[in-house]
Amino acid sequence: MSTPDLILHHGLFTTLDRSNPTASAVAIKDGVFTAVGSDQDVTKLAGPLTKVINLKGRRVLPGLIDNHLHIIRGGLNFNMELRWDGVWSLSDAMSMLKRQVAITPPPQWVRVVGGFTEQQFAEKRLPTIDELNAAAPDTPVFLLHLYDRALLNGAALRAVGYTKDTPEPPGGEITRDANGNPTGLLLAKPNANILYATLAKGPKLPFDYQVNSTRHFMRELNRLGVTGAIDAGGGFQNYPDDYAVIQKLSDEGQLTIRLAYNLFTQKPKGETDDFLNWTKTSKYKQGTDYFRHNGAGEMLVFSAADFEDFRVPRPDMPHEMEGELEGVVRILVQNKWPWRLHATYDETISRSLDVFEKVNQDMPLEGLHWFFDHAETISDQSIDRIAALGGGIAVQHRMAYQGEYFVERYGFGAAEATPPVAKMLAKGVKISAGTDATRVASYNPWVSLAWLITGRTVGGMQLYPQRNCLDRETALRMWTENVTWFSNEEGKKGRIQAGQLADLIVPDRDFFSCAENEIADTTSLLTVVGGKIVYGVGDFARFDENVVPPAMPDWSPVRTFGGYGAWREPARQPALAQRIAVSCGCANQCNVHGHNHATAWSSKLPIADLKSFWGALGCACWAV
Repeated sequence: MSTPDLILHHGLFTTLDRSNPTASAVAIKDGVFTAVGSDQDVTKLAGPLTKVINLKGRRVLPGLIDNHLHIIRGGLNFNMELRWDGVWSLSDAMSMLKRQVAITPPPQWVRVVGGFTEQQFAEKRLPTIDELNAAAPDTPVFLLHLYDRALLNGAALRAVGYTKDTPEPPGGEITRDANGNPTGLLLAKPNANILYATLAKGPKLPFDYQVNSTRHFMRELNRLGVTGAIDAGGGFQNYPDDYAVIQKLSDEGQLTIRLAYNLFTQKPKGETDDFLNWTKTSKYKQGTDYFRHNGAGEMLVFSAADFEDFRVPRPDMPHEMEGELEGVVRILVQNKWPWRLHATYDETISRSLDVFEKVNQDMPLEGLHWFFDHAETISDQSIDRIAALGGGIAVQHRMAYQGEYFVERYGFGAAEATPPVAKMLAKGVKISAGTDATRVASYNPWVSLAWLITGRTVGGMQLYPQRNCLDRETALRMWTENVTWFSNEEGKKGRIQAGQLADLIVPDRDFFSCAENEIADTTSLLTVVGGKIVYGVGDFARFDENVVPPAMPDWSPVRTFGGYGAWREPARQPALAQRIAVSCGCANQCNVHGHNHATAWSSKLPIADLKSFWGALGCACWAV
């Protein structure tokens, strides 16, 4: 065996290799695991040039892989966006916005582009347009809430040119006052195109800044333990023009996320032309282990797009859906391209399966790794049909952000298996997990893992019964080895195993023993992709090989706030304490602390068990 480039030892490795489930050390050479075993067996392989790192007993996991992340589009815009993901009060969020307004030069906008829900705030509401106008009388502010609405202040309305004479968009609404003037509230009813199109009117970063922005987004993902993703394309993300930045980073060896990408049609009624062109000019799997083509989707035809706004009734897909979808699917099967298809509701999934089964009769789908995305209301029958055709289901944690709205419309009974993850696993269908970030949910993978394990929304609602929740190992497999089927890379990555790509993370807490309500606050101390240390903090900061220049432009929110949870802010209240305060649903307040359980849990007292201490004094916070 050749001398390793890197050895990590004295760790608590969860390998997910069933033949070798635990280890204390690994050796890496040329970006691949070459040995996984004991300290004694691995450390003796070191040579004079081997970098050796003592992990000091910390847990080690395979790198996380997001099955549905809009990373290419997100990277182009990351440096321009103020992130409210992981901010637990509207008061804090508005304070951030005001500070950003103060340093944003004209004609730039302040934009909060999804990744959060009003349900996460202690106030359980969005800001009013009057509040946005008071905070930013002259600077355009665009605030996207999921894919159900956008709020624009007066300056933003002027910037986009919406007036009383602006016609109503198809599938959307520009709300107006009694005189017919736009109020600043845009609604998806249920089509999100008005939200897409309005955001697209804002200023864009120049190319070099987009390169810098994408690097910062990848570093933010590395900070959270993400080492790979499948990009699902997106509206206003044109191929190949909007892929020039990510291609440049790939060509220059600067990618710190392994990326497989699907191609998303941009032209309603022109989808067939898109895919006829792309199947001639692009080859499935073209690229490298860092950047490679993964087929078509998530949009195949616009007539099959059932937008997931649970505040409005389920949309009925038009009668032409089947014919248009069949035309595109036949092109893909003929060219051996797999596909992914956005589908929220079982009604859409069932009709799509009619098409897939019809095509399969004379053009077999066997061997194509095609799958549905989302599938919140999928039926048992549809799960069985997917399995019979050899397809898969990629789920995301959209319900962690929209669960309250789903329950409001359909009730708790309908919501308790949205999607029925445990049942899918039991039926043996291919299934994996991701986020659908950056707009309809946050890119934080630990929020998704917490949702899979606890069944709770970010607003604190217990959405799922225990039977639809997963144990921690199963949830972790959903985010690692299971994802590899969806990019046709099974056996290549997803486990800590000799011969696989050397992607791993050292989280800041033990995923298997920390409290359930601490999972979502996890970050990485050390992230390794292809044997390269792409992120390191604390004891591991000196090993970090990924130096990224400061965020550009100099007014970028990333410079001030970082990303998820405004982590650059040194005075931030601990996230766990904030979430406890937000999600408290107690019927009776505590005799000592009222409903302020976070104060009790975070008090500084010279005892080891704060819960028991307060409980002895008659405090009820211990039971929360």
